[in-house]
Amino acid sequence: MTLQRAQLAARGITAQLRVSPMPFNVADLHPYWKACRARHPHWGLQIRQATYTGPFGQLRSGAMDVLVAWLPVEEPDFEVGPNLSTDSRILAVAADHPLAERDSVPLELLADFPHGTANGLPDYWEDSYLPFYTPRGRTIERIASAASDNGDDLISYVGMGETIHAFPGHFTGNWGMHNIRWLPLPETATLTFALVWRTEAENDLIRALANTVRDLGVFRF
Repeated sequence: MTLQRAQLAARGITAQLRVSPMPFNVADLHPYWKACRARHPHWGLQIRQATYTGPFGQLRSGAMDVLVAWLPVEEPDFEVGPNLSTDSRILAVAADHPLAERDSVPLELLADFPHGTANGLPDYWEDSYLPFYTPRGRTIERIASAASDNGDDLISYVGMGETIHAFPGHFTGNWGMHNIRWLPLPETATLTFALVWRTEAENDLIRALANTVRDLGVFRF
């Protein structure tokens, strides 16, 4: 028995579920975790921020049990569970960027400037977050890949004027930086985040969390 398992057993915890949310403002999601813990006090629930590089690979490797990811997720070995939250998308630009004084930004203008990205994202999944092409077919270029796992590099590139980048709207509450302007992207659809897990790894703990989310309903940032 590992030290961690021994410590859990000493607290009466018989199993532990590891959940990794992509949404950055996890404090707003605490009611779900608290409700699940209250319903199942004999099970542990560990919440750790998901990485921005290769989150599907981490789920497949068993480094996490449940990922909270934006939809669609179209992986044959994954089960998509209940929706957890929804959010808008908002564009981050440097305070002195040519777009900074606009009230909002149409998708067509995104092709005029380079964007950042993260490594290890399936093309269809990345395209669902920010399309590779504008409505008129112009390429929305990605030039910088995040080296960090928490998005800090992506916002750093923006602040230095190297890129612009679309983030979920709730990020504005976490990164209140004087050198960044946040601009609405009215032509982008609402993001929906759902619980995702490996089909073959489904167990009572995962089903219990999924039932809790269904009972509490969808949180709207």
